[in-house]
Amino acid sequence: MSDLVRFSVSVERPLFERLESLVCQSGYENRSEYVRDLIREKLVEKEWKAGEEAIGTITLVYNHHLRQLSDRLAKVQHHHHEHILAVTHVHLDHDYCVEAILIRGKAEEIRHIADELRREKGVFHAGLTMSTTGKHLS
Repeated sequence: MSDLVRFSVSVERPLFERLESLVCQSGYENRSEYVRDLIREKLVEKEWKAGEEAIGTITLVYNHHLRQLSDRLAKVQHHHHEHILAVTHVHLDHDYCVEAILIRGKAEEIRHIADELRREKGVFHAGLTMSTTGKHLS
């Protein structure tokens, strides 16, 4: 591990107790791990707001019986092929499918592609999870 820096933080007791509860509920072994992840989460959020290169996962739930929906979704993905890293397609049941699309690009490009897919008639839900390339976290 890299050089560790120890620092102290002062917070009101009720806030500290809520932090302890969050650490415990989340299954972290200690506060330091939890706080490190909170800091990283904020750094990822900052990367996305700054429009830096990022990673995202777009999750789509849709009825594949709807006329040409699968073709329209594939067309959008092919149009943005330079950003699409991988797609996993799962049949939930006879009617419904879920796709998880791993995507890389500038944050605004990723949001644009997610919105394009979300707008397709027949997509019941589209979620976007933001992540990072990791370049600015170490």
